[in-house]
Amino acid sequence: MTLEKAHTGGQQRPWDKSYPPGLDWDSEVLQEPLFRAFDRAVAGYGERPCLDFLGKRYSYAEVSVLVDRAARGFQDLGVRKGSRVALFLPNTPYYVISYFALMKLGAIVVNVNPLYAEEEVIGLIEDSGAEVAVTLDLKLLLPKLVTAFERTALKTVVVCAMGEILRFPSRQLFAIAKRGDLAKVPKGEAYLRFSEMIDNDGSFTPAEVGIDDVAVLQYTGGTTGVPKGAMLTHGSISANTSQVWNWFIGAEMGKERMMAVLPLFHVFAMTVIMHMSIRGAAEIILLPRFEITLLLKTIARTRPTCFPGVPTLYNAVLHYPKLERYDLSCVKYCLSGGASLPQEVREGFESITGCKVLEGYGLSEASPVVTCNPVLGNPKDGSTGLPMPGTTVEIRSLDDPDKVMPLGEKGEICVRGPQVMAGYWQRPKETAETLRGGVVHTGDVGYMDEDGFTFLIDRLKEVIISGGYNVYPRHIEEAIYRHPAVAEVTVIGVADDYRGEVPKAFIRLKDGENLETEALKEFLKDKLSPMETPRQVEFRDELPKTIIGKLSKKELIAEERAKATEGAPRKEETMTSDAAPT
Repeated sequence: MTLEKAHTGGQQRPWDKSYPPGLDWDSEVLQEPLFRAFDRAVAGYGERPCLDFLGKRYSYAEVSVLVDRAARGFQDLGVRKGSRVALFLPNTPYYVISYFALMKLGAIVVNVNPLYAEEEVIGLIEDSGAEVAVTLDLKLLLPKLVTAFERTALKTVVVCAMGEILRFPSRQLFAIAKRGDLAKVPKGEAYLRFSEMIDNDGSFTPAEVGIDDVAVLQYTGGTTGVPKGAMLTHGSISANTSQVWNWFIGAEMGKERMMAVLPLFHVFAMTVIMHMSIRGAAEIILLPRFEITLLLKTIARTRPTCFPGVPTLYNAVLHYPKLERYDLSCVKYCLSGGASLPQEVREGFESITGCKVLEGYGLSEASPVVTCNPVLGNPKDGSTGLPMPGTTVEIRSLDDPDKVMPLGEKGEICVRGPQVMAGYWQRPKETAETLRGGVVHTGDVGYMDEDGFTFLIDRLKEVIISGGYNVYPRHIEEAIYRHPAVAEVTVIGVADDYRGEVPKAFIRLKDGENLETEALKEFLKDKLSPMETPRQVEFRDELPKTIIGKLSKKELIAEERAKATEGAPRKEETMTSDAAPT
C-alpha cells in the first residue's frame, strides 16, 4: 500500500530532505498476514539456515515442518482464530515455531515475560483470557504456570523440554549438570509435552487471516503502570517490519545473520529481530539469556551481520576486560532502542566494529519502531532519527493536544502510521485517550528540528527505563505496600551508569515497626521480577506530599539529581539483583 502525504506544523514533511538516497517516505509499505513472509522464505531459501540455538541449527525447511506440526497440535487443542495463547518462553526455537504456528491459525500470541513474578503472570493470563500457555520445563518457569492454571481459565499448559533442543553432547551434559533446574511436570491431561503435541503429520486447516486481525497482545503499562494489552495486528506488525527492512539499505535476502540476545517476547526484538529476519530469510542466532562471555563467543563462532541491542548491552560489550580477543568486524548493522544511547557508548562501539550504531525510538503501541537515524549519512547526536516511511511524527502542544507545534519547539510526541496498534485489549476508555485525534499520544516530550530529526527530551510518564525495559513505579509501590510494616512508599528512577535508570524506593514505616532491607527483598521475591526489585531503599520519617496530601515525587527526583551532580554520599541501603542487563 502507498500512504498519503502528510504535513507537520504547517510544513510539508521536513524529514523528506534528510532521507537517505534510494529511500523515500512514500516508499511502499507492505501489509500482509504475518506468516506470508515466513512462507516466502521457506519457498525461496528452504535449505538456508533459519535458527541457530547454541550451535544446533535448523534450516527454513526444517522449521517449516515443525511449524505445521505445531499448528496441527494447537488446532487439536481447540486453538482457533482469535484464541489467545500465552508464550512464556525465553529465546529458543520453541518460541519461533509456536509463534508462526499460531499466526497460521489466526490465533493471538500473548507475550509474557519469563522473568515476571507469579502474580504478574496470573494478571496477564486473566486479562488476556488465554486458555493455552507454552513454557519450558524449568523451575524458574513451569511452577508459575502451575499456579496460574489453578487460579485462571487456563485449560492447557504445553511444556517444552529444554534438553531436546540442545545439540549433542550438550544435551547429555545438560541432563547431568542442570538436572536440579528442571521442574517436575504435573500429571494429567492439562499438561502436554510439546513433543507429544507435534507428533502428527502436520496437516491443519489454515485460517482466513486479514491485515486487521489481531496477531499479538503486547502488554505495556503506558501512563498509569496498569498493564494494558496493545492489540498489534497482522497489518501493523508487517508494516513495521517492511519499514525497518527498507530502512536498512544494503541488507541482502538470504545472506544476513541476526544476533538475537534481546528477548523475543519484547516488542523491539519481536519485530526488529524475528520478523525482520524472516522477511529477509536471515539466520536468527538465538541466545536464551544475556551472558557476556557466551555472547562474545557466539559472535566469534557465528559472525552475525546484524546486532540490535539496548545501550546497556553495547556498554557491557564495550567494557568487557578481554574484548581484544574477539573480532566484531562482522557486524554491519546495529539498531539501539529501549533507552537513550549515550554518545560515548555509540562512538566506542562503532570504533570496535566499524559499523554505525543507529539510535531509534519506538513504543509498543507502534509495533514498535517510529523513528531511526539513517544508515547512510551522519546521525545527529542525541536524536532518535527520522520517521519511518509512511509515518508522521507531530509535536503537539502540552496544553492543547490539538495544536501542532512549530519546528524546534517542544511538546508531546504524537505518531500516526500503518504500524499503529488497533487499541488496547478490552479497554475502550484508555484506547480513546491514547488514540485521541487519530494519533498515538506517546506521553513523551520532544521536539523536531528543521531537518526532520526528532529529539526526546523528557517523559510525561513515570515509567523507569532500566536496561531497555519499562519498569513501572506504581506496580513496585503496590507490591511494597503489601508488607505490613509499610505505611507509605514512593518509587522513582535514579541514574545508573550501567542500566540508565534503576528503581529506588522511599519508605515510611508504621509507628513502632522495623524493617531491614534484606527482609524486604525476601518479601518481594515472589511479587516483583529482578529488574523491578528496587536497587536502592531509603527509609524516612516523612515523605514529601502535595498540598492535598498526595505523595509527591518531584522533590525526591530533585534531591537525587542534586546528589548525582554534587557526588554526595548516599545514606540509603542498596539491594542487589540478579537481573541481566537486557
